[in-house]
Order: sequence, then C-alpha cells, then structure tokens
Amino acid sequence: MLKREAEAADRIFHALADANRRAMIERLTRGPATVSELATLLGVTVAATVQHLRVLQDSELVRSEKVGRVRTCQIDTAGLRNAEAWLRRQRAAWEQRLDRLGAVLDDQSKESGS
Repeated sequence: MLKREAEAADRIFHALADANRRAMIERLTRGPATVSELATLLGVTVAATVQHLRVLQDSELVRSEKVGRVRTCQIDTAGLRNAEAWLRRQRAAWEQRLDRLGAVLDDQSKESGS
C-alpha cells in the first residue's frame, strides 16, 4: 500500500473509532443536516460537534457548506470509497490465506485417509 493510501486509511479509521462520529455518519446517510441538528442528536455542544466534524472532513467522510450563519453537512463518498477499497483488499488477502489453509488441510486429510 502506498504511504498516501495508508495515511488516508489511518484518518478514516481514526474518525470512525469514535461513537459520536459514527452516529453523525449514520444520521448523514439519511440526508444533509446542520451542525445544530447534529449537536442535538449527540447531546453535546456545537463546539464539540464542530471538532468532530473537522475530523470527519479531514478523513473525507463528510463535507460541509456554510450559507449565512448555518453550516450544513453531508456525506462525502470519497472517504467511504477509500475505506471500502481498503476493506476489500483485506478481505481478498484473508480469503486467499484461508483457501491455502483449506487446501493444506484437504491434502493432509487425504494423506492420512490413504
């Protein structure tokens, strides 16, 4: 994995490690929301919500736009695609390992049964 990809994965999984940020992501999958709405959902201050949003934006999981005094947030699919690609590569690697293990066990079973 390239260093840039590894750093992106680190940011994404760091962002998703926090329950409040996961709750924000879950809410935003239903559509855009304001920072105030997200703060109410989490039961935390707007300032704390903005800090969580910064982490989510740095990982490309969320983007926001400010119109007047209202900041509206929505899902940014770039980060989700990066996380999905990383997980897909991990799954493929483990499936290959398990397939090789299965082949070895089959061979051992056939040798002991002969």
